[in-house]
Amino acid sequence: MRCGLAFLLFAALVAPAAADTVIGVAAPLSGPPALLGEQISGGATLAAAAQTPPVTLQVIDDGCTAEGGAAAANTFAAAKVTAVVGFLCTEAIEAALPILKDAGIPVIAVGVRSDSLTDRRHKTKWPVWRLGPRADAERTAAGDILVREWRNVLFAIIDDGTIYGRELAETLRAAAELAALKPVFVDTFRPQLENQIALAGRLNRAGATHVFAGGDVEDIAVLGRDAAQLNAGLVIAGGEALRAAPGPVPLAAGTLMVGLPEWAEVAPADVVQRFEQAEATADGYALPAYAAIEVAAAAANEAAASGKPIAGVLTEKQFATAIGPVDFDDKGDLTASPYRLFRFDGTKFIEVK
Repeated sequence: MRCGLAFLLFAALVAPAAADTVIGVAAPLSGPPALLGEQISGGATLAAAAQTPPVTLQVIDDGCTAEGGAAAANTFAAAKVTAVVGFLCTEAIEAALPILKDAGIPVIAVGVRSDSLTDRRHKTKWPVWRLGPRADAERTAAGDILVREWRNVLFAIIDDGTIYGRELAETLRAAAELAALKPVFVDTFRPQLENQIALAGRLNRAGATHVFAGGDVEDIAVLGRDAAQLNAGLVIAGGEALRAAPGPVPLAAGTLMVGLPEWAEVAPADVVQRFEQAEATADGYALPAYAAIEVAAAAANEAAASGKPIAGVLTEKQFATAIGPVDFDDKGDLTASPYRLFRFDGTKFIEVK
């Protein structure tokens, strides 16, 4: 964390206690996940400084553990914060939520993907809203997007046999079946091979012009290289694993990805400039945390003006944020999927409009 952002964080921590809105920020600020926690605290700090009226933050290291989550929640409850944002780890948020529920404090999670967090909300009554995607959101988006895009092409579906790859592939296959579409080829391939010539050949013989591969970036890069050697003209698509650093084989230009945007590329220019002026990163969880503060502050203002509880406002209202419009369903998940379709241009992924 550089000097500009460090000053803003210090200012947020020592802001007057008389401020109307105090928002807790729970993030791992020590140990291996500290870099991600700093993205949350940095984004939250910049957002707090930009709010009108100003927002005070209370930033707590939850350690990504159950003990840390419970300790953070007890601190927030004692301070009677207006809302809490953050959390990256399931253990920390699940330990915190019963305490925050009893204190009547709503939570906006930015990094916990576990489906059960919100699936159980009607039973647990946990006051949680999720700004990030669910664990199943990627595969649901792959099915929705590619069935729409590939309705008139000959496509194949393959996976590497891992839980991740198979779930992506099976969800797409099921979505295609519901749309009365049938892949020309379905298979499980052996991952981590130096070449996938045989697989590329089988896809070519099946007549596939497009293939979805549930697997990692290295295997998809190898398949793309080998399909090009056969002049197969194959368009390959994968999931957000394609954002990982590639191996020795570069990813082929034209490869498609169903994934999340790089938020700094879609955020308003003035917000990106705010990060640049503070010499702070806008990567990773920084902009989602920024947006979480915007949502929490707007909900608090609306609640104060209308007399409604913040929980009611969070459920009913759509919020304008740095990562786009945000509203929640009755479980507390995002109403609209944040996943989009991208095409690799040889250097970076460009959204397919």
